[in-house]
Amino acid sequence: MKRSEFLYKAGMSAAAVALLSNKSFAFLQQPYQIKTLRNNVGIFTEKGGTIAWLINKEGIVVVDAEFPEQATHLITELKTRSDKPFEWLINTHHHGDHTSGNISFKGIVKKVAAHKNSLINQTNVAVAQHKEDQQLYPDTTFTDTWKIKVGDENIKAHYFGPGHTNGDAMIHFENANIVHTGDLVFNRRYPVVDPKAGASIRHWSVALQQAQKQFDKDTQFVFGHAFDPEKVVGTMDDIKAMQNYMDRLADLVSAQIKAGKTKDDVLAITAIPGVDDWQGQGIKASLGAAYDEISAG
Repeated sequence: MKRSEFLYKAGMSAAAVALLSNKSFAFLQQPYQIKTLRNNVGIFTEKGGTIAWLINKEGIVVVDAEFPEQATHLITELKTRSDKPFEWLINTHHHGDHTSGNISFKGIVKKVAAHKNSLINQTNVAVAQHKEDQQLYPDTTFTDTWKIKVGDENIKAHYFGPGHTNGDAMIHFENANIVHTGDLVFNRRYPVVDPKAGASIRHWSVALQQAQKQFDKDTQFVFGHAFDPEKVVGTMDDIKAMQNYMDRLADLVSAQIKAGKTKDDVLAITAIPGVDDWQGQGIKASLGAAYDEISAG
């Protein structure tokens, strides 16, 4: 081989190595993020609602499941970290970006849990969409509270009443003091409201007040969604901010109705007084749901 040809090929090889080691290239990156928070509890984010997970000496627990492809990514990742069995999959509520991935756990996880209304809602949606065969339904349901122990971690579900739907639960890893709020908190992002599944603008605020009484200043919260993807984990201040959003929303719409404004008038509103850090495209969903609920009495 000529020296010039050798140097060319050597240079190309070096460039290839540099390329492959450069993680800034999107096509070489993992499509998801997974990280530990504390006490072997962590989060997984890719597409859909945030997932929480626990790994300890007894087994693996997962809260929410995003979509099938994303759930498969999570399962594969957790299997690299532990050879323990998947003991529980817990759903915070029924929406597809939290439960469509349940099916990926079929034959893998031992038990699936959710609030009883979440199961009803998931079933109703699946039947309406003719997607019953794509479901892994909860086989364990609860009403107000429910508690299990997996290894050295106590996990407790709390139902504070209707909010985002009528089946939202917060899941507390008690020893780690980490709570998955599900979609009861959209951190600084206009929330989705689902009246067909029993959502309540008025009681959403009450549920968040109850959460503030149940948990403490050291609790770390995992939110279903956030406007800034890096802020799906937060503190009690974020719970208070979400409550303020719901209160201000209800106050605004109530005042508009008392003033004789129509629903179209309310939907034309572009900002909620007293709320200056919520972003996104969903303000009309909040305003419309609040108008329908409050005007109905």
